[in-house]
Amino acid sequence: MRPSLTPMIDVVFLLLVFFMLAAQYSRETTLSVHAAPRSAENAPYVGPPRLVDVTPQGFLLNGVTTPFAQLTEQLSLLMADPTDTNLVRVSDGVSVQELVDLLGHLSAAGLPNAALVEGQ
Repeated sequence: MRPSLTPMIDVVFLLLVFFMLAAQYSRETTLSVHAAPRSAENAPYVGPPRLVDVTPQGFLLNGVTTPFAQLTEQLSLLMADPTDTNLVRVSDGVSVQELVDLLGHLSAAGLPNAALVEGQ
């Protein structure tokens, strides 16, 4: 008498269904980064200061603690045009993911131009 393969096939299908339902279906997003043209490097900065500091404790806009949810609104008030460049400075202890989240948030809010600056 040969063993029945039906229980094994049932188990394989149950595992298949389990892994299909347990799989994480996420949409990957991309963030485009463009280098500034050489002529833009010598262009003077125009408008009021717009320096966003990313620290492990949160975000500072021109030295003032600003909640993440209000950051784009506060930046928009300082900008003459949505294409103006915002300066972003990252402190020690901040992950790359936090920086990418900020740049994605700014881009989604219609403020796509950001320049990373060094310094304390």
